[in-house]
Amino acid sequence: MAYSSFSEFLRALEKAGELKRIRQPVATELEITELADREMKSPGGGKALLIEQPTLEARPSPFPLAINAFGSHKRMAMSLGAESIETMAGELGSLIKAKPPASFGEAIKLLGTALDLRHAKPKIVGQGACQQVVHRFEGEAQPTGESGGCPTLLDLPILKCWPLDAGRFITLPCVVTRDPDTGERNVGMYRMQVYDGRTTGMHWQLHKVAARHGKRYFEEGKRMPVSVFLGGDPVFTFAATAPLPDGLDEFVLAGYLRKKSVELAKCLTNELEVPADADIVMEGWVDPAEPLRTEGPFGDHTGYYSLADCYPAFHITALTHRKNALYPATIVGMPPMEDFYIGSASVKLFLPVFKMTFPELVDLALPAEGVFHNLVFVSIRKTYPMQAYKIMHGLWGMGQMMFTKYIVVVDEDVNVHNTSEVLFRLCATTDPQRDTLLTRGPSDALDHATSEFAIGSKMGLDATRKLPGEGFKRAWPPLIKMSEEIRRKMDRLFGPAA
Repeated sequence: MAYSSFSEFLRALEKAGELKRIRQPVATELEITELADREMKSPGGGKALLIEQPTLEARPSPFPLAINAFGSHKRMAMSLGAESIETMAGELGSLIKAKPPASFGEAIKLLGTALDLRHAKPKIVGQGACQQVVHRFEGEAQPTGESGGCPTLLDLPILKCWPLDAGRFITLPCVVTRDPDTGERNVGMYRMQVYDGRTTGMHWQLHKVAARHGKRYFEEGKRMPVSVFLGGDPVFTFAATAPLPDGLDEFVLAGYLRKKSVELAKCLTNELEVPADADIVMEGWVDPAEPLRTEGPFGDHTGYYSLADCYPAFHITALTHRKNALYPATIVGMPPMEDFYIGSASVKLFLPVFKMTFPELVDLALPAEGVFHNLVFVSIRKTYPMQAYKIMHGLWGMGQMMFTKYIVVVDEDVNVHNTSEVLFRLCATTDPQRDTLLTRGPSDALDHATSEFAIGSKMGLDATRKLPGEGFKRAWPPLIKMSEEIRRKMDRLFGPAA
């Protein structure tokens, strides 16, 4: 199912009992964060919130604010127009199984082919709803409004999330860039600190695709066109966060998931395109040769503040929006937060791709305590010695999995989504010296614990049943289990176990 706007998605959430309307004024300075944080830490992720009167330094913003819209398994499935993420993953898996790949690279190529089969390729249309209200910035002058008013970034209900944040941050921006060599588009999500009414930071880290694009523009001595959009079909937000390989267009994934081609409107002041049904669009440029600006601190998904550092500045040449635009936002911090559900959906959706490369893989989970990618639990059908180590090395070599600090491998009968069950097997089936692998590699640029920036160590833990070929010379004891006959009898007499 394709949503025609973010408002339509919120109406669907409200109809399903998944939305709370907050009608009284709530300040964008810290207050909305506290309200949203309480909701996100409620059982099952609480409800989505629609703040009808967000205030900016006590003055009302003309734009309502939506937050926690993706913050549950049910709402994540609804955002993708599906009954469940598992159903959608199964459909994707059946497509790529049509021709089993011989390598991970071939699996990625096949994934792109599979997506192209289903409503995937975006198409260019005329002026979109995202351009119903247009404001251009020329030189140092105030914006000129072609459709009335003269809003700047200072009119948007942009949050100051946590007390030590350096300012207000746009937290759900979909950032569009192009590779200057190939013309391939990328849609990523990088926080944006607001410096003034028409300038922000652009927090793309060195491992991100947009940072690679920027490096090429720097080498060519050119300004880099950048456009940022908020809202529209919620599938766009998911696609911008999805762990797609460099070169695979996020709008292709979005078109496949929504079963309808993404309609793109040409930007007015640069050569990029954005979804025609977006709520808010910021067009502009980054000059890779311009001196970097201080960005941060920012209360981050690690649960700690990422400290101030230097990043490029984004200069806005036009701000456009729908007449009745919504401002979508999120917050990150101590887990569990909304990003846990977004990350879980990505894992479930791309699990069939992982299984094409690792046929022994049964399931994979990113516990909330691992703040998205620090901790991975994976279950396998183990058939030969050292197979767990093969999985560890393979996962560390797959895209953003390179940032994973800890991988715990367990047997196929373990539910990796039950952290207690995994920890029981970890403690019961490992000898720390024998079953631990330590290695080094790239680390998340936001990881404050590493001794060097973006370089750190990783640990793999083999919590599988040990085989004689792994140096284990003793008998392995059976796990304590009640017989199925007795379990069924007790179910009949006293009801199913809790």
